[in-house]
Amino acid sequence: MATMKTVLESKGNDVWSIGPDDVVFDAIRLMAEKGVGALPVIDGDKLAGIVSERDYARKVILQGRSSKDTPVRDIMTAQVYCVGPDHSIDVAMALMTEKRIRHLPIRDAGRIIGIVSIGDLVKSILAEKEFVIKQLESYIAG
Repeated sequence: MATMKTVLESKGNDVWSIGPDDVVFDAIRLMAEKGVGALPVIDGDKLAGIVSERDYARKVILQGRSSKDTPVRDIMTAQVYCVGPDHSIDVAMALMTEKRIRHLPIRDAGRIIGIVSIGDLVKSILAEKEFVIKQLESYIAG
């Protein structure tokens, strides 16, 4: 079974972040520019939370707030679940399913080395299954 390290090797491990005092508009703009759905919120050198498009939709748009006046700290999710680079995809999927989250930071020695989405994990699982099928077909064909 693939690990988080192998998922990051195939998808890349760029991490973009935002500060808790930055405005939501800047977070949304950065997510759009980088094509990501969530950003870790870093306060100094500490992981303070995570902010996602879902947070924006539910805590800004639906509440009639202004994204240019609302600080990220007001809408971020403070409880951040993380896994390590050696955790399996199964462990990450189980955690994401249980906690109903779509983005999962990967931490190594207290530092975020990447973030995976539920889509990244599904893609990795499908690629692994395709590989096994091709190996079996090759074995059967002789």
